[in-house]
Amino acid sequence: MTALDIDAVKAFVTIVDHRSFTRAAEVLGTTQGAISVKLKRLEERLGLKLIERTPRLVRLSAQGAVFLDSARDLLAAHDRAIAGLSSVRRRFSLGIATHVAGPEIPTLLARLNAHDPALTIEVRLDNSRNLLDAFDRGDIDAAIIRREDDRRDGQVLAPEHFGWFATPTFVYREGEPLRLAALSPSCGVRDIATRALDAAGIAWTEVFLGGGSSVVADAVAAGLATAVFSCRLAPAGTMEVTERFGLPPLPSSEIVLLSTLSDAKSRQALRTLATAFREHRPPSV
Repeated sequence: MTALDIDAVKAFVTIVDHRSFTRAAEVLGTTQGAISVKLKRLEERLGLKLIERTPRLVRLSAQGAVFLDSARDLLAAHDRAIAGLSSVRRRFSLGIATHVAGPEIPTLLARLNAHDPALTIEVRLDNSRNLLDAFDRGDIDAAIIRREDDRRDGQVLAPEHFGWFATPTFVYREGEPLRLAALSPSCGVRDIATRALDAAGIAWTEVFLGGGSSVVADAVAAGLATAVFSCRLAPAGTMEVTERFGLPPLPSSEIVLLSTLSDAKSRQALRTLATAFREHRPPSV
């Protein structure tokens, strides 16, 4: 009887799920070379060619397609057996900045739950500055935030670009204070906006302050104000108005993942989260 290496089977299924040796290596926390070696050994053990690989394409062979369902069943049975050895659920608290969280977040959390059903995640939504303070105090275990100031720690997940957004009917006359909506006085994005306006000598007045990102988005969508948004998260029906109103360009930033988690399973869960974020994050406009 042929005995199969669970890690090799997991490598095969992960390659199939991500259609990439590189992404499979990221998810499994290993190297592309190690993934290739595991797949080769599995194929040799089975005497089958499971994956067809070209410089531009990774896909299942006909024999791989037949084996795939059995491979998933084997991994599921293995995971159930391991989970049955422990009745203790693990948990960690994750902070996600409100101006980072987009429609992809439920998908990310679902992916994380599928990766490790025994892991309970407590999610906290707040602005980046408050989450960074909470992370430094040890109140949360991990945070996905916009990079703050000159702080260089953390894993970079993606660049973040900002713009001035308003409705096509929003009226701004030169010489009048720009009507501005912002999340809160402690919001770093608000600081970026007001510093840029001050440096350009543009008068401004806040007509909406606080109330959460949905209130700010509603104010802008109603044509009552303009606001700075991530270019990927601007409210529907709005447009980028930097050139139209002669507003100052805004510096880009980075979205980073901070974590104090050190155990192997939690680190693996974070790698899964980071990979899923990159895959599901909508492109900037």
